[in-house]
Amino acid sequence: MGLEIEIGWLTLIMFGSLLALLMAGLPLAFVTGGLAIVFLFILGDGDTLNIVPSRIFPLMTDYQLSAIPLFIFMAAMLERAGIIKDMFDVIYKLLGGLKGGLATATIIASTILAAMVGVIGAAVVTMGIIALPAMLERKYDPRIAMGSIMAGGTLGILIPPSILAIIYAVVAEQSVGELFIGAVFPGLMLSGMYVAYVTIRCYINPELGPPIPVEERINFRQKMALLRKMGAPIILIMVVFAALFSGAATPVEAAGIGTFGSFVVAALHGQLDWRTIREASITTLKASSMVIWIMFGATIFVGLYVLEGGQQFVTSALDATGLGKWGILILMMLILIVLGMFLDWVGILLLAVPIFVPIVKSLGFDPLWFGVLYLVNMQMSFLSPPFGYALFYLRGVAPPEIPMSEIFKAALPFLGIQLLALIICMIFPEIILWLPRMIYG
Repeated sequence: MGLEIEIGWLTLIMFGSLLALLMAGLPLAFVTGGLAIVFLFILGDGDTLNIVPSRIFPLMTDYQLSAIPLFIFMAAMLERAGIIKDMFDVIYKLLGGLKGGLATATIIASTILAAMVGVIGAAVVTMGIIALPAMLERKYDPRIAMGSIMAGGTLGILIPPSILAIIYAVVAEQSVGELFIGAVFPGLMLSGMYVAYVTIRCYINPELGPPIPVEERINFRQKMALLRKMGAPIILIMVVFAALFSGAATPVEAAGIGTFGSFVVAALHGQLDWRTIREASITTLKASSMVIWIMFGATIFVGLYVLEGGQQFVTSALDATGLGKWGILILMMLILIVLGMFLDWVGILLLAVPIFVPIVKSLGFDPLWFGVLYLVNMQMSFLSPPFGYALFYLRGVAPPEIPMSEIFKAALPFLGIQLLALIICMIFPEIILWLPRMIYG
């Protein structure tokens, strides 16, 4: 028989050792899985090890998760086919004549990109390579330029088809379709808030984002010709969304349609060859494997913690704060924000959500509403110093003369906008719940 450890101490030891190993730079998937196995040996006996297959098998056989590699493959194909560069060129030519027009174009392109991609790294890196040089060349303020790329890039977490929403739905036993639809308005609202911030600042001080020179602007006929070029990818997004939101297809089927469509779009752009397919397949394999391994490791870790009485411990600890249901919800959001500074989004999801969702239900809150709040919150983790992923993605492609401290400062105003959006969605739940109610009744 294994050791008996009091649950308070166990919480401290398990999560303390998790944090320590992550700070040492070890990968999350192997830290969570490895620690879980070590604690299983310490706390239990041979039979307790059965928790490993019993937690992993339901994930391996979960049909909804097959949407993840399909959506990642669709994104990789569109990226390889050069769609993203074309899209930025089009929006840039349409909006370049406005003050702050390039930053606005970046955010709008990122919003459309989020609807195609659902993978954050791809959006930030690609826009960093395409849009950042274009803005710096035209004397844009580096902070506005970098901030709009990073903030726009994080929209992929929220706007469907978000990979995070699929995993959340599986872990919290929610409908993927409802979660996708609930995230549409908050995603568009955030995109609008970013655009408003950039536009207002550039109109107050035009030096932050000067319009492009008159000789570079194009007339109405040229604009129409450019829009036609973007027809295929926009139709693809609309078909995927229509299939999802009309209920004609499950998220997995919609992902299949999108994947097939990405082949068609790549062919129309003259980019469909074996090299494109091979590179897209390798990207998909790497990204999907990372997500699935983290899921395996974290689900065993949390499974063991819940088995040892962790769920009751957290619930009673939150009750003991005497904060009331809204106080507890705000505390959960703060915990997620703090975790977001250190852990990556899949890890936070698998460590916190299985413990939080039962508490949210017991407090009488709508789990769908909490799910979208969680997605809005997770956007913040990408811009939060010291370990925000978007900051480092951009560092990888930004000019070497821009210091890391500038990238941090560029992210802060947009981090503030994300916090404001989170508060608005908490105060007005209808922003999230209205559309799913309209569609699903």
